[in-house]
Amino acid sequence: MTATRTRRRVTFVVAVLVLFVAVALSIAVGARTLSGAEVWHGLWAQDGDRATQIVQRLRLPRTALGLVVGAALGVAGGLMQALTRNPLADPGLLGVNAGAAAAVVIAMAALGVTAPTGYVWFAFVGAAAVAVLVQGLGGGTGADPARVVLAGVAVTAALQAFIAGMVVLEPQTFEQFRYWEVGAIGGRGWPIVWQMGLFAGAGLVVALALARSLNALALGEDAARALGLRPARIRLAGFTTVAVLAGAATAAAGPIAFVGLTIPHVARAFTGPDQRWIMPLCLVLGPALLLVADVVGRMIDPPSEVQTAVVTAVVGAPLFIALVSRRRIAQL
Repeated sequence: MTATRTRRRVTFVVAVLVLFVAVALSIAVGARTLSGAEVWHGLWAQDGDRATQIVQRLRLPRTALGLVVGAALGVAGGLMQALTRNPLADPGLLGVNAGAAAAVVIAMAALGVTAPTGYVWFAFVGAAAVAVLVQGLGGGTGADPARVVLAGVAVTAALQAFIAGMVVLEPQTFEQFRYWEVGAIGGRGWPIVWQMGLFAGAGLVVALALARSLNALALGEDAARALGLRPARIRLAGFTTVAVLAGAATAAAGPIAFVGLTIPHVARAFTGPDQRWIMPLCLVLGPALLLVADVVGRMIDPPSEVQTAVVTAVVGAPLFIALVSRRRIAQL
């Protein structure tokens, strides 16, 4: 037990160091790579030189958004897999990605909203509304995880058909939508970081608080009830938290795949099935993966950039395949 606890602590410390390096690279690397001295000067200076403007106006909000989105997606993935007992579960199974995208399409087509600070709220409301719908179709407060997933798949398919039809009918209207739909953390700005960061922060606090209850739920509903817990309420709180986290992340950055699917597997490979360690590790590894992917996207063809979601798919898919092929998936 002591050896296991030590390994978990060492893993967490190493993950924090990796995240620190990813943050440093995110601030320093781009179309113009900055030295350590320029980064330090840009963080604190008020003189308005070019390096300061790059750091304060472009790199800092981009890095902050990467921290928020990565943490939200990583923890949402861990929650989703724990709630459904399905190692292939992803936050997108609740329909939040499709709900957010459908709301953005409606906002652009009906109201002419094209600014990120405008459609981000439509995306968040759309994600939340579809999550509530899926939860209701899955059985409400007594929802069965399998029914919730099936309802999410069905609603997602219907919304994706609606989105595809709208984009084909008015391609010029949705030029900005296509950029958002690919998924990226660049060009968003501080307002979106603060707006969606508040929701993501609240969701992260609830997710960490649910960790102990999820461990009890993993023993079975009868065991959980014997411990004084109410499985239906735990699932409702968990699915609601997933919707808030994934909705905020998707609204801010667009649909980004593989973070919520891959990171929980990496966490379980080092910590085992204890959610009290999985959730904090997902909180750290999620933004680390997202920021590294964003940095790689900037370095491929400067000064052009490859969208963050494209790189997470390219990096995340082989990583997930390696985890599956190298060893048996850690038990949920």
